[in-house]
Amino acid sequence: MSSPASPHQSVLLSEVVSALSPRDGAIYVDGTFGAGGYSRAILEAANCTVFAIDRDPGAVRDAQPLLDRFKGRLHILQGRFGDMAKLLATQGIDQVQGVTLDLGVSSMQLDQAERGFSFRFHGPLDMRMEQEGETAADLVNKMAEQPLADLIFTFGEEKKARRVAKAIIAARALAPITTTQQLGEIVRRAIGPTPANRIDPATRTFQALRIAVNDEMGEIDRGLEAADAILAPGGRLAIVSFHSLEDRRVKAFLRSRSTSAPRGSRHLPETPQAEAPRYRLISPGGIEPSDAEIARNPRARSARLRIAERLADAHPAGGAA
Repeated sequence: MSSPASPHQSVLLSEVVSALSPRDGAIYVDGTFGAGGYSRAILEAANCTVFAIDRDPGAVRDAQPLLDRFKGRLHILQGRFGDMAKLLATQGIDQVQGVTLDLGVSSMQLDQAERGFSFRFHGPLDMRMEQEGETAADLVNKMAEQPLADLIFTFGEEKKARRVAKAIIAARALAPITTTQQLGEIVRRAIGPTPANRIDPATRTFQALRIAVNDEMGEIDRGLEAADAILAPGGRLAIVSFHSLEDRRVKAFLRSRSTSAPRGSRHLPETPQAEAPRYRLISPGGIEPSDAEIARNPRARSARLRIAERLADAHPAGGAA
């Protein structure tokens, strides 16, 4: 049974809609539909069309009220946003005027104990967004110690990853680790006491396992490439990330393809560029939520929005002007 959940609040909602600047007749992609906050706001801002994507079958099932409200203008596609170009091709769409992504796990998933995403609730150690495939319990009960430590260090940025992995191996030798509370206690004991105002010691380990179970970093890479493939000149990307791993990936992708990308030194011979800039960065440092938004929605505290506008397609290197 689901635990009581606070109403879902889309993070940086007005900033995302402002960045996309919806207009009548245009087509937009909400690649992480969730509870539909961004899709709803985009559709309310203009007489446009939204193709919304979500890999969680529960989110797709719960979309019916919005489908009824925006009949003919909202279309829900079950799948991964990394496949957005293929998913839209099945609908006869090859170009869109805007794409938004809200990366990571949704608050609805976190608040459902039976989904096993959070150590705040007692539930099975699951964490699968698509509700199929390998679970977090499979990882902690099967992985060897060193690969498990590497996973926790890389995806959780946990400095005590080796200590955590060692504790997990010792605990599972006595009995399989099958619940969120079991794992949370194992990690807390391994890390030891932390100041009262710091995040729960289990946070980084749970983040690492969730990212691994759902291949979130690979999905971000595929999603950025897919969005690049379908975004029309003048269209915009608006991407909200919630931790440094996500944000660094988005920042690096956009910067490498933008007018802000490093250029060759004027003191060195010129070398032909393989590709002309494809984006203009809007607010290059990113946009963070206001203090008022964080007070209303504490989950917004680590969020950062990056916006990029697609330039007119460049000619291939050496091609005709």
